[in-house]
Order: sequence, then C-alpha cells, then structure tokens
Amino acid sequence: MPASVTVIDGAQIRANEMQANLSEGLRGIPGLTVRNRENYAQDLQVGIRGFGARSAFGVRGIRLYVDGIPATMPDGQGQTSNIDLSSIASAEVLRGPFSTLYGNSSGGVLLTETETGEGPLKLTPSFATGSNGQLRYGMKASGSRGDGPGAIDYLLSANHFRTDGYRDHSEAEKNQVNAKLGMQMGDSGHLSLLFNHVDVSAQDPQGLTREEFENDPRASSPNAKTYNVRKTTKQTQGGLVYEQPLSGNTDLRVMGYYGERETKQFLSIPIAPQRAPSHAGGVIWLKRQYGGTDIRLTSRLSLADRPLTLVAGVAWDTMREARKGYENFIGDQLGVQGNLRRDEINTVWNLDPYVQASWQFADRWTLDAGLRYSNVHFKSSDRYITNGNADDSGTANYSKLLPVIALNFQATPDLSFYVTAGRGFETPTFNELSYRNDNEPGLNFGLKPSINTTLEAGAKATIGNSQLTAAVFRTYTKDEIVSAGGSGGRTSYQNAGRTLRDGVELSWDAQLYRSLQAHLSYTYLHARYRDSFCSGPCSDSNPEIPAGNDIPGIARNTATASLAWAPEQGWNAGVDVDYLGKVYVNDRNSESAPSAIVTSVHTGYTWKQDQWTLNAFARVDNVFNKRYAGSVIINDANNRYYEPAPGRNWTAGMTVSYRF
Repeated sequence: MPASVTVIDGAQIRANEMQANLSEGLRGIPGLTVRNRENYAQDLQVGIRGFGARSAFGVRGIRLYVDGIPATMPDGQGQTSNIDLSSIASAEVLRGPFSTLYGNSSGGVLLTETETGEGPLKLTPSFATGSNGQLRYGMKASGSRGDGPGAIDYLLSANHFRTDGYRDHSEAEKNQVNAKLGMQMGDSGHLSLLFNHVDVSAQDPQGLTREEFENDPRASSPNAKTYNVRKTTKQTQGGLVYEQPLSGNTDLRVMGYYGERETKQFLSIPIAPQRAPSHAGGVIWLKRQYGGTDIRLTSRLSLADRPLTLVAGVAWDTMREARKGYENFIGDQLGVQGNLRRDEINTVWNLDPYVQASWQFADRWTLDAGLRYSNVHFKSSDRYITNGNADDSGTANYSKLLPVIALNFQATPDLSFYVTAGRGFETPTFNELSYRNDNEPGLNFGLKPSINTTLEAGAKATIGNSQLTAAVFRTYTKDEIVSAGGSGGRTSYQNAGRTLRDGVELSWDAQLYRSLQAHLSYTYLHARYRDSFCSGPCSDSNPEIPAGNDIPGIARNTATASLAWAPEQGWNAGVDVDYLGKVYVNDRNSESAPSAIVTSVHTGYTWKQDQWTLNAFARVDNVFNKRYAGSVIINDANNRYYEPAPGRNWTAGMTVSYRF
C-alpha cells in the first residue's frame, strides 16, 4: 500500500525475550520508539514520528488496537498493558498520513492480533527469569475443532510477571488473561469472541535530576518512599468481531466491545499545597466504563473497467469516567488515602463516519483516497463544590474533516514508488484537561486540538533475498499540545503554536546466507517549534521559548543493526546494536539525555520431536554496561527529567509445547 507500514510476526517478537514488555520485540522499526521507563506505574512511552513523545504516562498521540478493538479511549489516551505477548500473532505499525483515517490522536497506529487456534489441542507452558528479580511464567492452550459450519477455534493464555525493579522503589506485579474464540457461522460468516483481563500493582520511583542520574541511577526520588508513591490498575474487557460476505463483491464487518478500568494512584504532593481549598489532593481514583462499535462495508467494484475497492463505515466510541481525588495523608501519616478533595463525572464520545477508495486506474498506477469526519465531545460534571472550590463543570466539542490521498506507481513487480498527503487531528485527553497551568481550579478547557498536515514520498523494493524501504516526510502542526510543566505526578498542558517535523526513514532486511539474517534501520527526525511561546504567563523568570528550539522527547537520530543466525531447529544466536540520539528534556533545550550505543547478545536452542517443541534461550542486554536514560519526563517542574535504563542485565527462559 502507499504508506509506511511494518509488520512483525509474533514468533519474532517473542524470540529469546522475557515477553513482559512490548518494547522487547519492536526494536528497529523506523519512525517508532518504544521506551521502557522501568516504571510499571506509568506504562511504556510509545512514539511514532514524534507523536506521543510528550506523554508523562500511558500512550498518547497514536492509536492502539488489539484484535481490531481500540486500546485507545475516544479522548486519545491509551495503554499497552492489555497486549499479551505470549499469544500475539503479529504487530503492525502504520506511520504517516494514512494513519489519520483512524480518527482522533492517530499520529501513527499500532495494531496487534492474537493467534488463532489450529488443529488438536496444544499446551504451551513458558517460564523466564532475569536480573532484578524478574520472573514470568504462563500457560497457553489453543486448537480447533470441526470443519465448515459450526467449526470453532480457541486460544486461552494466562501469565504472571513480577520484578523487584532495577531502581529503588520500583517493584511491580502483573497478572494477565487473554482469550479468543472463533466460530464459523453458516457457510461463510465468522464470529470472534474476545476477552482480556489485566491487573497491575507497581511502585513509582519517579524521575531523577541530572546529578542523581549520574551519581546513582538505581535510586528513586526522595519523596517516592516518603509518600509511598504507587499505582494499581485493573482492567477487564470483552468484544466481538463478526465478518460476513453479503455477496460475491461485498463484505460486512461488525465490531463491538465493552470494558471497565479502575486505577488508584498515590502521588508525592506535599501537605502544604493540599491545604488550598481548590486543590484536588494527592490520591487519584478513576473508574472508567467504555465501549463502542464499528460497522464497515467493503465492496470490490470497477470504474472505467478498472478495479475499484470502496470501504465505508461508521465508528462510535464512548467512555464514562468517575474521578475522585483524596488527600494523601491522615494527620502525620503520609502515603495513605485521606479526605475527599475532588469528585466529578466525565464523559467523552465520538461518532465518526468514514469512506476510503482504491482505484487501479492503469496497469501500474493506483489512486487511494479517504475521508473521515472525526468529532469528539467532552463533558464534565463537578460534584465537589465548597467554599473556595467553585463548580468546575463544563463541555467542549471538537470536530474536523480528515482527508488523505495517495498515488502509487508499480515500476516493476519488485519496485514501487508512492506519494501521499493527509491531515490529522489530536484533541486533548481528559488527563491533559485535568490540570490548568495557572494552578486555578477547573478543567483546562482552554486547550485547543492540534491539527497536522503530512506530506510523504516513499519507495519499496525487493532485491534478491533483501527488502528495502525508504520514506521522506514533512509534518506541519498548528496548535501543538505541549507539556507546560509537571510536578508530583501532575502535568499540565498548553498549545504552543506551530511546529515542523522533517524526517527520513530507511530500512533493509536481508537473508544473507541460509539462516543468516541481517537488519538495518535508520530514522532522522528533526522536530522543532516554528513559533515562540511561554510555559504559562511570560515574565522575567519565565522568558519565551524561542522559535527554532527542538521539541523535547524526540531524538534526531536513531538506528538499529541486527545480525542473527536463526534456523528453524538447533542453535540460534544474534547481536543487536541500538543507537539512541541525544534527547532534549525541556522546551528550553537547556538539558538533554545523552546519546548512547547499546548492545545486546542472545542465544537459544530449538528442539522438535513428534508432538514436542522446546525453545530455550539466554540473553544479555546492555552488554557494555552503558549508562543512559531509558525515557525522559518532559518539562518536569523539579528538573527530575531522567528515568534511567538498567545497566548490564540478563534474561533466560524456556517454552515447551505439546500437541495432543
């Protein structure tokens, strides 16, 4: 297709890995950064072409899907915690203009699919352990029964993971269940039933100053222990996907889902600021109920006697959030739930119609175009109104037409060129609306959505046993949403005018000799502000951020080189080298996380005999014990920007499968 797309097989994602974090198996994808904070209270930091880099927690600015079901709420906030690596069949990363067809906050798209059970019952227990008290064990059962109408396929996966953490006060525990049941409906219909549950309990070591990062990267912030900063999350969701050919040329797809997510987070906000009547406290409690549906028709037609494919549909998503805030103290006791300080009901929903067409108007030419009308509606009802704490209720509605158009030229069966253009749309999330940067009460409804326009040109080629891809792009953004500073677990946001992103993405994959595989990828991304602005009111102590400064959290250069011997059976081994460029940590560009070259080595053995398959592995990451920041906290008010990555660490494990 005329877009930058990378697809990775699930077996490749799991190969010689702990299978605890999505960051393990997605290295080396151009344009994609998946930063492991080593902080399970805040999730991974996922960015695509710089979108999502500002997120202080969770995933922001890109869309996540698991088996076609959104893992991103209608306001644009998402999380990766419900992606089960032990049962993943594939991961697909879409970058550039075509991602805008997924609606709000789709600076890029990450889609994962669960395996489909096949054949007789197959049991797959797995076990892995590693440095810093890491331990994961799980069981997977899959298979299928029957053929034709009434046939079923099934998969059930359950995993437990725990870690003492690389840093002080960073223990975490995670339990996860993922299930998929497929049923053949009649001669041609198919119904998939999906279920997922995850619960996470994690301490939060918080960020470090540059001095602390250099002197003791394993430390936590002083207040992390004082206030016992921590977070618990429980999420359960279910969904269905029904696919049915309506005729020889038209297919129907219906998706529906519902879920609940409950979160409690203890912050390190000192007692004194909480004395203010308008303060929301140092404990956050959220309970979210969410759901939606997507109905789509796909028709294969002709126009001027040339193939034409039309897709039309409508997506509806909704979320209801009960949000409460409490003091994080009782008397002199810190890190406990105290008096109520905030109580509100928030709702957000969208109803997005969309249409897409692909017309092969000549033998080697294809024109693709799409249009989505994205409209997002926010409402907050304040239930905590006291003297000094006014009614903070309010509504906000955002809408935008999102077009995309692309032209693809198939020069030869092994070489294609494309150009594409599209407009994207990103609203604030409820978390970004939660706190105003002037410290006044109420939601930050002054935030505007950001609008981005991307132009891209690319090429894809197959040469012998190798594949090459290249893309160049430019993204113009208006009203970029940026961090206005964060402290004590609270981050406020503002609009910063216009920004510009210029980028180049290159990738090369090759089968060099028999089972010897090589991979090279490189990304250049220069993201900067086009307008000057101030973080809050301008003053002598808070001067303007000059136009031309780099957007923080985005490295200009990243690269990966991998070489692996990977036969289907017997010994395998490989080495990965990642280059992480310098990353500015604040809008002033006065501090930065240094660049780093990180090397990993791994080996394993695969044995197959009759119904048995055994995979054992061992790996060492950060072989040369390089000190670097795994991620950064943008514009932290206390200059605690740095979240250190582990030094040299090891992992080993085994997976056994038996087919009955």
